[in-house]
Amino acid sequence: MPSIEEFSKFELKVAEILDVQPHPNADRLYVLQIKVGEARKQIVAGVKKYYSVDELKGKKIVIVDNLDPAVIRGVESQGMMLAASDGTDLTIVTPERSIPDGSRVK
Repeated sequence: MPSIEEFSKFELKVAEILDVQPHPNADRLYVLQIKVGEARKQIVAGVKKYYSVDELKGKKIVIVDNLDPAVIRGVESQGMMLAASDGTDLTIVTPERSIPDGSRVK
């Protein structure tokens, strides 16, 4: 089991989704442009089956902000959006109240 020190290495932050586009090489993925404080990033997320473009734009989400970039089906992803799934349905992890993007999740 991971220790609290290992867990604390992950930087979880609130981000705002600015734009959503279908992934050019995958039917189930979106390419999201997000704002994390002053930084702009791009992430790839497999939520197309569960969310429309309009449902995602402007949504505040929680991301893992300090992962090494990964190339997913030819598109760079600079973080990971958190979501919960029971195997049938999926829901994005979002802050309960309004809070500025870039805020650290502790």
